[in-house]
Amino acid sequence: MMKKVVEVRGLTVVRSGHSVLDGLDLTIGAGVTGLLGPSGCGKSTLLRSIVGVQQVAAGTVHVLGEPAGSAPLRHRVGYVTQAASVYDDLTVAENLRFFARVLGCAEGEVATAIDAVDLGSHAGAVVGRLSGGQRSRASLAVALLGSPDLLVLDEPTVGLDPVLRRDLWALFHRLAEGGAAVLVSSHVMDEAERCDQLLLMREGAILAQDTPEAIKARAGVRDVESAFLQLVEAA
Repeated sequence: MMKKVVEVRGLTVVRSGHSVLDGLDLTIGAGVTGLLGPSGCGKSTLLRSIVGVQQVAAGTVHVLGEPAGSAPLRHRVGYVTQAASVYDDLTVAENLRFFARVLGCAEGEVATAIDAVDLGSHAGAVVGRLSGGQRSRASLAVALLGSPDLLVLDEPTVGLDPVLRRDLWALFHRLAEGGAAVLVSSHVMDEAERCDQLLLMREGAILAQDTPEAIKARAGVRDVESAFLQLVEAA
């Protein structure tokens, strides 16, 4: 039986009179789970609901047995938004040291987090002068502080070169092997093969949840993108 890290029941989010998510039910377990779907399908809204920063119209979201966004989860959930969540006028190391103090982390965690995202050579660089990909990695380093039980990553590999994308996915799996659950959103279907579990999403609905192999086998195709298209046509 799947260990429930995230449990969503009847989740409804309404924005400008339109239901972005309408009665969504899903369960997320350990390992690396990919939330894949086209831009605008509700992925970020779902992630915000899981973190507890999204106003919801109905339904419940529980994370690690607690209501999403509740105080006991503040040190157990790491969250990376699409926009870099670091201070541009501070260096990478200064950002990490600041957030480490806020979280009450040991000083040694700063260097560990910076090295994990391969920013050791840029630790003294001002974040505002870094590339977009480097700024995103600095945000990821902040999220790694405190060794959270759940990492929620919103499009963390957008705009990165293939080598860095590969290295980050290897990091996600190392974190999962160390006991963390990792939830990664993406609109790039070829990243589906890197996940232990997939949630395929379109227009606010979950079309399928299973392993990449199982989803492809049911559709009788060789790649997840073809399976996704079959699911869209069937829906």
